Amino acid sequence: MKITIMDTTLRDGEQTSGVSFTATEKLNIAKVLLDDLKVDRIEVASARVSEGEYRGARKIFSWAKEKGHIEKVEVLGFIDGDISLKWIKDAGGKVNNLLTKGSLKHCQLQLRKTPEQHITDIKEVLRLAREMDIRMNIYFEDWSNGMRESPDYMYQMLDALKDESIERYMLPDTLGILNQQETYDFCLDMVSRYPELNFDFHAHNDYDLATANVFSAIKAGISGIHTTLNGLGERAGNVPLSSVIGVVKDHFKYEMDVDEEKLYHASKMLESFSGVRIPSNKPLIGENVFTQTSGIHADGDQKDHLYFNDLLPERFGRKRSYALGKMSGKASILKNLEELGIELSKEDAKLVTERVIKLGDKKEIITRDDLPYIISDVLRGKRVEECIKIRNYQLSVARGLHSVATVAIEIDDQLYEKTSSGDGQYDAFMKALWLIYDELKKEHPVLTDYVVTIPPGGKTDALVECMITWNHKGNLIKTRALDSDQTVAAIKCTTRMLNIIETNN
Repeated sequence: MKITIMDTTLRDGEQTSGVSFTATEKLNIAKVLLDDLKVDRIEVASARVSEGEYRGARKIFSWAKEKGHIEKVEVLGFIDGDISLKWIKDAGGKVNNLLTKGSLKHCQLQLRKTPEQHITDIKEVLRLAREMDIRMNIYFEDWSNGMRESPDYMYQMLDALKDESIERYMLPDTLGILNQQETYDFCLDMVSRYPELNFDFHAHNDYDLATANVFSAIKAGISGIHTTLNGLGERAGNVPLSSVIGVVKDHFKYEMDVDEEKLYHASKMLESFSGVRIPSNKPLIGENVFTQTSGIHADGDQKDHLYFNDLLPERFGRKRSYALGKMSGKASILKNLEELGIELSKEDAKLVTERVIKLGDKKEIITRDDLPYIISDVLRGKRVEECIKIRNYQLSVARGLHSVATVAIEIDDQLYEKTSSGDGQYDAFMKALWLIYDELKKEHPVLTDYVVTIPPGGKTDALVECMITWNHKGNLIKTRALDSDQTVAAIKCTTRMLNIIETNN
């Protein structure tokens, strides 16, 4: 069985609160949907809505005609005689998705018409469409409530329209009310009663059941599914194309023409155009969904891909990664080192793992690009014996006042404490430190260079590398240190410098 996709990002998806695409953005989204993702059809506008909607549709139709896609581009039209039909034809379109009523309540209370009157109006639009050479599909708005409360009305509609010039009969869960069992029962009813008709299912996500309902619709025999990129849509949105790909290809093993490798690129482009962020845990397209955090998972993957499933990131143009943080084990570190081409001894790998976990406990964001800096910091620190230890310090800063630092330092098992002010926290720290050195008549070096960098790929709230150059009796000493706080990194640099001097004396 083959499943076809009608993507309505540019029509239903644009009904997301706060989202409005420009004509150029609409054209680029249409290009990505049809040329890159290769969805079967797209719905790009609602007729008569606005001048901007008309311009956007016209741009898309012009491009689609050139590329041979014109029959794949559809517009939502209304029962208004030939007004919507003329709008579509003037814009360059060939396909109208006619909005009709799928529940008796909507027919009687909103249209204030009998089913017979509504059917007569629909048939008149179908007659005009044939004269204008416009192909017709038909939406049954509120179909889900119709099947719950007035199924005989739906049968009456379909009995009257099944022999008309309608290509696809579209069944929307307009208010997202259905559960999986209802979806299966109602869709099976449609397919069984009218096996000669082509049905589409259109799922909304108000109960977070849209993907499950698509599964049930396909199980019942529905071959056409409506989607949006990133699940955009009114209220809780529509079923995301990304979720439907997994259901169709992995659970049913059915065919579909969508090029899943282009999915992530398309989703990120839409995120930019819409301003609606993709949740980091959104299946297939979220930033974190191919990231293993637990060390035990990394260990299982290293041994025999024990924590892989069928949703391999390479299918979607992405890569698996292993998060670095407090849950990291040695296997996570080794996986990241492997990607970077770095080898460490067991002892050094253990030290690096301990440092990553320590940083993760502080809720810091650690990236793979940070690892070489962490390794350098750990291994350099390992070489120097700590004769001098900074036991405690307190730093304060206030606008318009000098910073103040109190420092407690241990030298040869003796504790010393001083307080000083300075121009900034690190300057105050150093002045307090040198007060201790002056009291002990110990010579102290001169700072000659101070550089702070954020490792490539690092976040501003994660790691900062500090490198300080000192002159001690004509000899240059360079020390580096890593921390999430610039001043703390500088203090670590200073402590290492003091120990290098003490060790060499």
